[in-house]
Amino acid sequence: MAPPPPPASGRPSGSGIHDDLHWLFARIKQGLATAATAAVREHGMSHWGYTVLIAVAESPARSQLTLARAVSVDKSKLVLVLDELETAGLVRRRPDPSDRRARIVEATQQGHRTLNAARRDVEAIESELLADLDAPARTALRTALQRLAGEPVERIEGGRPTGHSCAPPGA
Repeated sequence: MAPPPPPASGRPSGSGIHDDLHWLFARIKQGLATAATAAVREHGMSHWGYTVLIAVAESPARSQLTLARAVSVDKSKLVLVLDELETAGLVRRRPDPSDRRARIVEATQQGHRTLNAARRDVEAIESELLADLDAPARTALRTALQRLAGEPVERIEGGRPTGHSCAPPGA
């Protein structure tokens, strides 16, 4: 049975769940993840692969540990994601000339092309999600989320284990 339509205010009726930040963020993340994962799969990668490829394309990583911290993913999961991207021809790992134990991870030309195509699809999904907001509200939302994703999140985590593969830098 479908839920009742939201009241005219656009806010769902019911309990205080719609005032709970965790629920709001989780619901938005769930919707974005569903749509974006399907979009990036059409380009031959997982959503984690897309995230890692963004970071690598912006700045080749001098170590996999640095890259893991930059994208907030567990080191062991990163190895699997890099294997996926390398097998698809989207990144390459080569020995760091200054430290032969380390690997430099960089996007290939194919990786850059694939990322640009996938980004266009993900940006279209994000635009659709934010379509009900005017341009200043969209900008304000992104700015607020970017600020909150850094030190404020680390502060409330208080060094506690996250319990999942997405860990903050230094964890």
